[in-house]
Amino acid sequence: MPRQICAISPFDGDCKPTRVSLFAFGTGRPTLPFPHPWNYHEPIQILEAYFHGADAESGSGRHNRYLEVAGFAPVLVTRDPGIIRAITTETGDHDGQFDRDTLPSTGIARATGKDTLLFANGATWRRQRKLAAPSFGKTTLFQPEMFHEFAETFRNTIRQRLDALRRHLHSTGQNHILLPLEPEIKAVMLEMLANNFFGAEIAYDEIRNRYVPALERTIDHIVRDTVVNRLGLPIRWLPRLNQRIAQAREDQACFDELTRLVLARRNEGRGLWRQFKSDAPDEKLLSNLKVFLAGALEATTSFASWAIAHLARNAVAQEKAYEAVRDIDDYTPENLDRAAYLNHVLDETLRLTPSLYFLPRRATVDTWIVTADGRKMFLPKGTHVLLDIWHANRHEDHWGVQATGYPALDFVPERWAEMAALGRGSKESLHFGFGHGPRVCPGKHLGQLEVGLVVGAFVKMFKFKADNPSTEAKAGVSTKPRDGTLVDLELR
Repeated sequence: MPRQICAISPFDGDCKPTRVSLFAFGTGRPTLPFPHPWNYHEPIQILEAYFHGADAESGSGRHNRYLEVAGFAPVLVTRDPGIIRAITTETGDHDGQFDRDTLPSTGIARATGKDTLLFANGATWRRQRKLAAPSFGKTTLFQPEMFHEFAETFRNTIRQRLDALRRHLHSTGQNHILLPLEPEIKAVMLEMLANNFFGAEIAYDEIRNRYVPALERTIDHIVRDTVVNRLGLPIRWLPRLNQRIAQAREDQACFDELTRLVLARRNEGRGLWRQFKSDAPDEKLLSNLKVFLAGALEATTSFASWAIAHLARNAVAQEKAYEAVRDIDDYTPENLDRAAYLNHVLDETLRLTPSLYFLPRRATVDTWIVTADGRKMFLPKGTHVLLDIWHANRHEDHWGVQATGYPALDFVPERWAEMAALGRGSKESLHFGFGHGPRVCPGKHLGQLEVGLVVGAFVKMFKFKADNPSTEAKAGVSTKPRDGTLVDLELR
């Protein structure tokens, strides 16, 4: 406490952070540097508050900032890719490692359960990750027989939805239509997850009109609940005092129903359930299934929505993506790899507009970290760490003209080919779009497969132009275009 009152930094090393003021009246800072009931719906602004005025600095505080209030553990926010990589690499439950900080996901735990891949730490998390790996792994998804089965069902799902849009255009006699694509993408993604991945047989209309809206409201409730519900009361304990609580309870029941429909296919070995080798009873899987359904839906919808939103504002990139997929009929791993420009579009999307815009960690002991280029930072035990992926990926110092040949804030898929030509491989140029290190997203390969198929099929069938010249980001559990990916569609 005396050190905190005297504002003596608890950090050390040659890249130690500089302190952020709790209040900064008259400076133009966008918001307070912590979530509260009036700013929780703008989390990117909260992260920006830490770096307000930081670009005027030249030292380590330019990309590393901390907040400390007397009586509370310090909060470190970093947009330094070297520090982000070092901390994500050293994530675990051993001495000197960083555990996942569960504080930002308490609302998720109340909605889905604490014993999950997302929330659990230590031995519980390792056991669950080991069980999930065979179903999610690249070696499973890209086995020729398995891949062809899923690629065909995925393609059928996508084709049916895109054909419905095409039929609508023909039936109205129009050659184009103005449409917010995010709801359509979300329905397609949930259909692929529930029916193609898990082998359920849920009608598309039920998915589109019932389960997707319930999940959207549940996710909104989760974000609000994390900040506002300081007593930690589960939704089932709250009385129906108003329409919001009543709706939240109905949505939770709908979420439960969807989860059980998906789980019911386990005993039949449908979908990738046959790859899941565990004697755990069904009830033990419900929480993780909820996390997967909600989390995968959010992440893949974000990823695909942003890719289409960027292409809708860049006609040249859109045509190059079309040329990359125009002749693909058989979506094998080899053909997808050969569609180089489409893959550059997807990498650039995750760089500029990552779904996971920050990663939470916590120092469990007094810890020194060392970056790949030899810089050091000391973090005291208990430090809450926010790895600010969003701003790290968009800063000129890390991804700008000198580093990559193009401005950091521009959407330029060619960036990735030029970096490769200069010898900067993917291991060096990390966008952290699926996280990094031991807690990298287990559904990474499934997400890449789904989004590649959706965006590739969409580009192949339609020309599209954004209705708004630019779009801001909205952020909650993930980021998405604030305009709902509103585009003017035209059949090719």
